Amino acid sequence: MMLAAACVAILLTVGAHAQTSPPVVLITVDTSINPAVADFIEESIDAAARQKARALVIELDTPGGLLSTTRRIVKDLLGAPLPVIVYVAPSGASAASAGTFVTIAASLAAMAPGTTIGAAHPLEMGVTEEKGAAATKMENYAVSFARTIAEQRGRNQDWVEKAVRQSASIGDQEALRLHVVDLVATDLSDLLRQADGRQVYVAGRRQTLNLHGALIETREMTLTERIIDKLSDPNIVYLLLMAGLVGLYFEFAHPGVYAPGVIGAICLLLALMAFQVLPINNTGLLLLLLGVALLTAEVLTPSHGILGLGGVIAFVLGSLFLIDTSQTNLVISRAAIAGVTVGLVIGMAGLAWLLAERRKPALTGREGLVGEVGEIRQAVKPGAAGWIFIHGEMWRATSDQVLEIGAPARVKAVKGMELEVQGLAQKSSGP
Repeated sequence: MMLAAACVAILLTVGAHAQTSPPVVLITVDTSINPAVADFIEESIDAAARQKARALVIELDTPGGLLSTTRRIVKDLLGAPLPVIVYVAPSGASAASAGTFVTIAASLAAMAPGTTIGAAHPLEMGVTEEKGAAATKMENYAVSFARTIAEQRGRNQDWVEKAVRQSASIGDQEALRLHVVDLVATDLSDLLRQADGRQVYVAGRRQTLNLHGALIETREMTLTERIIDKLSDPNIVYLLLMAGLVGLYFEFAHPGVYAPGVIGAICLLLALMAFQVLPINNTGLLLLLLGVALLTAEVLTPSHGILGLGGVIAFVLGSLFLIDTSQTNLVISRAAIAGVTVGLVIGMAGLAWLLAERRKPALTGREGLVGEVGEIRQAVKPGAAGWIFIHGEMWRATSDQVLEIGAPARVKAVKGMELEVQGLAQKSSGP
C-alpha cells in the first residue's frame, strides 16, 4: 500500500515538473518585414521572458521589407533577455533583403535544407538601381549596419558586406561553410537537438542552451497585427486605393446609390491607414491622382484623347513611383499595375461612350420629331389646331402663327399627341 502511494506521489511530482518546465516558444514569420511583424516579435520576446522560456524560435520566410522596421527588430534581438533562434524554414524559404539582417542578429542562426539567404542591397527593388550621393550614403549605412550585427554575433562580416553591396545570395550549405549561420537542421526537432548544449550570447553574456526535452509552445499574431500585416502589402494597398477612388467617383456621378460610396470610403480609409505603415513617395501619389483626374476629365469633356493619354501616362508613372524604394524592397506588382490600368481605361472609355450617346439628339419616337420639318395639310391658326404630315404620319399641330396648307413647318416641341410647330420662310419665286 505504501509502495503504491509512493509511486503515485512520484508520478504526480514528475507530471507537475513537466507541466512547469519552461517551454521553447515558437513563432512563424512568413510575410514581409513590417511594423506588425516587429510588434509580434517584440511581444513574443516579452511573453517568452515572462514565462522564463528556454528560448524563442522564429521560423522565418520573408522576401524583405522596411529598413526602419528591420532596425527595430535587430535592436530587440540583440537586447533580448533570452536566447532567440532564427530558423530559415521550411525548405524553399528565404531570408532575403531585410531577412538577412534579422537572421544574423539572432543568438543562434539556422537554415533548413534548400533555403537561401542574402540579396540585402537596400536599393535593389526590382527597378533600375538608383545612383548618386543619396544611394551611396544609404548603401554605406546598410553595410555598416550589417557588419556591426555580424561582429556582435561573431559571424562572417565580409560576406554580409557582399550581400549588401553586390546583392549576394547563398544556399544553406554555403552559408554554413562561410559561417553566416551556425547550423543546418532538417526540422524543428533536429534544430533543438543540434542547438542543445551550444553556447550563445544573451544580452552580452555567454549562456548554454538547454533545449533537451523542451515542450514547444506556439504563439500567433493578434487580429490587429494580422490586419496591419495584410495592409503592409503594397499590392493590397494599391488595389484598396483604386477601389476607394472608383467607388467615390461612382457615388458622386450617381448620387443616392450609396453602396459604391460606402465601400469606396472604407477602402480609401484603409489605404490611408496603410500609408502610415508603408513609405509612400508623395510625388508618385500626386502623379497617380493626377492620372485619375485627367482620365475623368476626358470622360466629362472629350479632348480627342489628349487628356486621356496624359492621364494614362501620369497614372502608370504614379503607380511605379508610389512606394519609396529607398526604404523597402517591396514594390507594387507590374501585373497589378497593368491590370488596374487596363481596367481603368476600359471603364472610363465605356463611361465616355455612354455619355456621348446621351448627348446625341433622339432619332426615334416622339423626341425624334423635334427639329424635323413637315408639310401642313390642314391650315393652322393661333388657337385652332391643324394637321401636319411628317415622318409618313399625320399629326395634330398647333402654332402661334398662321400656316397655310402646303407650308413647311419645323417641330418645336411634342405635347402629348400634338406637335407645336413653327413656320419656315419660303424662298421667293419672283425674278
